[in-house]
Amino acid sequence: MPKNRNTFSSLAAWRRRAVSRAVHHTWAWVRRTGAVTAERPGTLRFRRIGTASRLAFPQGTIFGEAWIELGDHCIIGEQVTLTAGMMPDLDLGPDAVLRLGDGVVLGRGSHVVASQPVVIGNDVYCGPYVYITSDNHSYDDPEQPVGKQWPRTAPVEIGSGSWLGAGAVILPGARLGRNVVVAAGAVVRGEVPDHAVVAGAPARVVRLWSPERGWQPPLRTPTPVPIPDGVTPEQLVALAGLAPAELGALGEAGDAAATPDASAAASAAASAAVDVAADR
Repeated sequence: MPKNRNTFSSLAAWRRRAVSRAVHHTWAWVRRTGAVTAERPGTLRFRRIGTASRLAFPQGTIFGEAWIELGDHCIIGEQVTLTAGMMPDLDLGPDAVLRLGDGVVLGRGSHVVASQPVVIGNDVYCGPYVYITSDNHSYDDPEQPVGKQWPRTAPVEIGSGSWLGAGAVILPGARLGRNVVVAAGAVVRGEVPDHAVVAGAPARVVRLWSPERGWQPPLRTPTPVPIPDGVTPEQLVALAGLAPAELGALGEAGDAAATPDASAAASAAASAAVDVAADR
């Protein structure tokens, strides 16, 4: 009897694994097939969807596509809402209402709602659950339900190169400059200058860059150093395993060599790191 139980248990476990694999393979196929691109728009008819742009499946609420333009190389995450107009089937005139530049990233669950022009510049990165809208409920009449009162609307502009953290809210009339950082959960209204960091609800400027003074207040962490060309994954793993003193020694050796090519110097240091790791 115990032997039979073991046989049935093994068979049940095998079936569960097989079903699990089938479900995951099927869902991966559905996600690939359901993604929206310029070549495979499905039922959506955007005013423009640029080269290599992609809306992940499943999509959120999307309507008013005839007034929505997506630039090249945009990444739109799962369950992202993109709407032009306050409801479907409205005639919004001859011009685009919602425009995304090239290289825009909208994180999972984000919402962009536009009945007035909303313009998102090139290379704007948004974390998950960001909310950008040209419309805001009004509550002037204390006798009427807020949801039934006519909303206040104003255009929104987000400058190129900006980064909006998770859960950020951009309200009607907001105008963000270039390379603006919006902290997670911030609620932004009004104008934000170029190269500013804003945080809070309502958001305020907490750090600002200028050519004369640099970042004020000064940054508290050193500038990250990009990985140079030619460094292999094995070398990076070896570098990660070194103690700070060993890394400092490699840096001093690189300075002493005074190699004019930074990539070659970094590669040489990484090779040395592999040798150090191998000697341990």
